[in-house]
Amino acid sequence: MLSFQNPTAFLLFLLIPLLFILRKLKVFTKITFPAVLADWEGRAFRWKGNGRKFLRILSKIFLWASFIFVVAALADPVRSKQEKVYSCVGTDIVFVVDTSPSMAAKDINGNTRLEAAKNTIKRLSQEHEDFRFGIVVLGSEASILVPPTNDHNVFYTRIDDISVGLLGNGSAIGDGLSTAVYHLSSSSSPKKCIVLLTDGENNAGVIHPETAATLAASKEITIYVVGIGSKGTVPIEYVDPVTNKLYSGYLDSNFNSAPLRKIASISSGRYFEVQTVEELKASLSSVAKSENTNVSFSYRSVNELLYDKFLFIGLLLIIAAWIIKRMLLNEII
Repeated sequence: MLSFQNPTAFLLFLLIPLLFILRKLKVFTKITFPAVLADWEGRAFRWKGNGRKFLRILSKIFLWASFIFVVAALADPVRSKQEKVYSCVGTDIVFVVDTSPSMAAKDINGNTRLEAAKNTIKRLSQEHEDFRFGIVVLGSEASILVPPTNDHNVFYTRIDDISVGLLGNGSAIGDGLSTAVYHLSSSSSPKKCIVLLTDGENNAGVIHPETAATLAASKEITIYVVGIGSKGTVPIEYVDPVTNKLYSGYLDSNFNSAPLRKIASISSGRYFEVQTVEELKASLSSVAKSENTNVSFSYRSVNELLYDKFLFIGLLLIIAAWIIKRMLLNEII
């Protein structure tokens, strides 16, 4: 909602009728000289072009509009909006995302497994703004990409940075889970959980996934595991971020889900096996529902100052009017 914190500045609009009154009294009457081309019996020179008349009217419109915007800027315009303020910390969820090459398989409604995972994570975070979200990515090693945060804009931006092969060709699931546990262990949130999205088995890293799951259980952190992808031969295509080489072909997808189920059971979580976008959405929604907490909040008004934008528009209009009168009409201002 647009409002003005200094409305008395609009009294400057009284200068407009004052200017017309003074011109009526011939105080600001322009001095003009008629130009004659022939002898004393000739006619005064008149250019009847419609283009010149249009430009002159347009320049006047720009000048008056610039005056209006400058006065509005002096009135200190602000745009108010309501913002939620949470009185306590909500649920913390850290997504551990597999970025190994197999996540480039295109078998989730025509999308790659990684793109489907990223899009669904975004959708979930948009529906639960009282949650804090974080991201750990894993490949041959693991790294925290975003610690648990309620700044969802930063979260969305960093999700877009995730790509296949970001951390090598392996799947260090144990390292990824341990990294997530480390960043959740100091959280004061009443509920903390990890959502692992992978399509393979642990084949890299130095920490066994079951060791990481046991550590999570000791910290009262629940692990949910989403096994993503169909079984069988599926098309795959991705660009290696290190060599920029394009890899294309087919993947024999047949990962063993038993170790993933064991990870979830150790930490009192659940295992989901998904092959479509709908199943992926349903699994993450189920996690959010299970981990939801009651968080109280209030609203506060936040004002965005707009005076600089109004001044900028006014300046542009003045410049446009000057260009028309000085450069197009060749008039002295």
